[in-house]
Amino acid sequence: MMLNDKVAVITGAGSGMGLATAKRFAAEGASLVVGEWVAERLDALIADIKGSGGSIVGAQGNIADKATAEALIDVAVSTYGRIDVLVNNAGVMDSFQGVAELSDDVWRRVFGINVEGPLFTMRRAIPTMIEQGRGAIVNIASLGGLRGGWAGAAYTASKHALIGLTKNTAWMYGPKGVRTNAIAPGGTRTNIMDEAAMARIDPLGAERILGSMLNLPVLQPEDIAAVALFLASDEARFINGAIITADAGAMAK
Repeated sequence: MMLNDKVAVITGAGSGMGLATAKRFAAEGASLVVGEWVAERLDALIADIKGSGGSIVGAQGNIADKATAEALIDVAVSTYGRIDVLVNNAGVMDSFQGVAELSDDVWRRVFGINVEGPLFTMRRAIPTMIEQGRGAIVNIASLGGLRGGWAGAAYTASKHALIGLTKNTAWMYGPKGVRTNAIAPGGTRTNIMDEAAMARIDPLGAERILGSMLNLPVLQPEDIAAVALFLASDEARFINGAIITADAGAMAK
């Protein structure tokens, strides 16, 4: 098994790519620490993994809260004595507003979850990983972090920021054995748009953005989980600072 005897922390693990990643990692032998802000989803995941014989603990809360994010890493160390893998999956979409229509509240909410959450977890986890001499961080970015027309201004800027954070972290801590990479998924069948204020979707933004996405391939969460597994495993021991596009060729257009 690719993650046998490894401890993995996964944020936003209750649905979509996070849920698929948690199930795949557990099947590959990892002991899990999972974060999720919807209590019912968290309880269902814990029951599922335990029912399959896996080892898992969970914490409910918003990853944008520093205390919540840091506690997730602390739980991993206190429960299992180490942290080998960190997957920053939790994310939230905006409502397709450009900067002229964007509110301060939406900007802060999106950056809080998409950027500050990963900052808090990485900052807490890296000292332990350095002490161990190894660790793997996988950040879930987006094609929106590589292009300008996949979402509104807040989401686009947040994913660009996450990619920059990934590259800097890889450069700074790679020599100490900590690998940091990101996945930039294309259109993937998740519930991230459920988190958007659908009634407040900006009409101009929707016309500009959704129109450009017609006929693009749609991936399944399990497709992204497979990439995350590879990056988290020792098979990727020489991969650091990479941004892996998993988009069925959308960027090749």
